[in-house]
Amino acid sequence: MTTYALRRARQVGDSVVRDIYVADGVVVESLDGPADYDVDLDGRWIMPGLWDQHVHFTQWAIVRRRLDVSSATSALGAAQIVAARLRAEFDHEEPLIGYGYRDALWDDVATAKVLDEVAPTRPVILLSGDMHACWVNSAAQRRFDLSAGGVVREDEAFALQMRLDREAPGDEDVAFSSAAAAAAARGIVGLVDLEMAQNLDGWAHRISHGLQAFRVRSGFYPGEFDARIDAGLRTGAVIEGTRGLLTVGPLKIITDGSLNTRTAYCHDPYPGTTMRGDLTVAPEHTVALLERAVAHGFDVAVHAIGDAAVTHALDAFAATGARGTIEHAQLVRDDDLARFAQLNVTASVQPEHLWDDRDATARHWPDRADRCFPFASLRDAGATITLGSDAPVAPLDPWRAIAAAVHRSADDREPWNARESLTRAEALAASVDGRRLVTGAPADLVVIDEDPLTCDHDTFRTMPVSATAVGGEFTHWAL
Repeated sequence: MTTYALRRARQVGDSVVRDIYVADGVVVESLDGPADYDVDLDGRWIMPGLWDQHVHFTQWAIVRRRLDVSSATSALGAAQIVAARLRAEFDHEEPLIGYGYRDALWDDVATAKVLDEVAPTRPVILLSGDMHACWVNSAAQRRFDLSAGGVVREDEAFALQMRLDREAPGDEDVAFSSAAAAAAARGIVGLVDLEMAQNLDGWAHRISHGLQAFRVRSGFYPGEFDARIDAGLRTGAVIEGTRGLLTVGPLKIITDGSLNTRTAYCHDPYPGTTMRGDLTVAPEHTVALLERAVAHGFDVAVHAIGDAAVTHALDAFAATGARGTIEHAQLVRDDDLARFAQLNVTASVQPEHLWDDRDATARHWPDRADRCFPFASLRDAGATITLGSDAPVAPLDPWRAIAAAVHRSADDREPWNARESLTRAEALAASVDGRRLVTGAPADLVVIDEDPLTCDHDTFRTMPVSATAVGGEFTHWAL
């Protein structure tokens, strides 16, 4: 049994300096003898470790090694970034994969021809910032047998991304280790992984072979439903051989698209069009999936970005009594706000998306912009709110998400819909998975250099993390 004495610590929200003791992976009142490790925190702040409640970790790990085209402000500009990379690489036939383009504000169009001009023979695939579309050249269309060159969206884009994750060159284990270390360095002790690939066995293998940086709840999609049921699993089940770090997560259902691809499903048409977005799962099918989840002991995470998709998701929860979350809840009709608390449905939100979507909203949803990312309205209606990143759509950095929930601006402009801001204390509470640093609690903790309740905004957003521990074992150390 490893014991720790963490001397001269300040708990966030309490300025009293005290010693905190850890034994056998939990916080204890005192130690029976000398600590194995006696650490002076020198007045640093300590709090429960941070959780990211919505991650696509495989994609995040791999994307960190891909070409970043997020700075492009036009299709031509993105193509020039591709051209520069091609000039810097040896000539070969492996696909060039990039990520991060956002064309909702572009004046030109992402077409196969634009990419063909700079890459006539080598396959090029650029993943959109929201991961709901892939822009490909003609060589990639032929290589991957896609329906068309140019942009493929939603299900075809998801299928292509899963194929790229399987086939792309590179050492996946190295990518995972690097990404895990980066997450631990930002105070992460747990995450809900909603990767589309079948990844439960992969997590079990990696954790059993030493990757123990955080706790993982491994979600799954309808295609895996039968296999999870046949294996006798249910949400919360602990996977053997993982030291309790890996548990079964929720069933994930994607019921609409996104704003950037103009596929989020809305009650009203997008201004100037007759289009309302795409409802990718029929309401009756959503109800059937939730009924089956209830019958077999699974929680459910329903992706719903547009307000009509949110309404249909809440209707399905009401019809079935299912437990779980609505993921994103980016646009919510006023009449639906109170239903979250009434149905005990958690609003699992990704605040950094509001930084990315502010200008796209002004262009595509100007008539409903005041109802976007309604954090305070959900709070006031009694909803439970949890925060995540949706990495790789946004970086896997909980401090950025927390800061976005509080200060709804990433630049010099005034906060967007400032009345919908959470307080710092509320945003922090929404990021710790309901944990408290009390006697008997798991010693999942983070040590930080500044008081997050009083420091300046820039420090708050980039909070220096001195140490992170999971079950009393340190996964990051910078003391």
